[in-house]
Amino acid sequence: MKILLIEDDKTTADWVRRGLSEEGHVVDHLADGREGLVQAMNGSYDVLIVDRMLPGLDGLSLIRALRSARVETPALFLTALGGVDDRIEGLRAGGDDYLVKPFVFGELSARVAALARRRAGQPMRETVLRAADLEMDLVARKVTRAGQRIDLLPREFALLEYLLRNKGRVVTRTMLLESVWNLHFDPQTNVVETQVSRLRAKVDKPFDRELIQTVRGAGYRIDG
Repeated sequence: MKILLIEDDKTTADWVRRGLSEEGHVVDHLADGREGLVQAMNGSYDVLIVDRMLPGLDGLSLIRALRSARVETPALFLTALGGVDDRIEGLRAGGDDYLVKPFVFGELSARVAALARRRAGQPMRETVLRAADLEMDLVARKVTRAGQRIDLLPREFALLEYLLRNKGRVVTRTMLLESVWNLHFDPQTNVVETQVSRLRAKVDKPFDRELIQTVRGAGYRIDG
């Protein structure tokens, strides 16, 4: 999953980001509420994790603004304010769940997964993606080709997932930077080319047929 964490406590943010990243998720972190609102507005995230007490813009106002703009990304409030009235206020503001600090990481992980499964007002996303003999199980975080397990790093997994979701279509470098790296500018590096090369070494090189194609002057396409 692609998760946006908006949390100004560095210790908590580092712990949550590390734990979710180890589970294979792509986690972007911001510590300011206004910056978080701008980032969340693009609607490209599967789940938002939002602290209530934030500099710039508090969490309640942030979620209210998103809902007013018809951004329905599921949001989990992560906060030290644990009273019943606080929970009610958070849910009425448009939050989908509420977890009180201190918390056990396992519970946070389970709640995030549950929110992703029931994205409000959106159709169920496919959980298994395929191209020829390549298969990606999004729930088990497992990739196989011709029955052989392929171990991918989180960014490689996200890159392959994007290619598979756009199977048969050309995806440009800009599209990959925005959707996989969440970069809305050109970093003037070969990060995309490097990651595609590494992905090919795992997905294509050991097999007879190349699935990931380079479309000269346009981008990349996965066939099958």
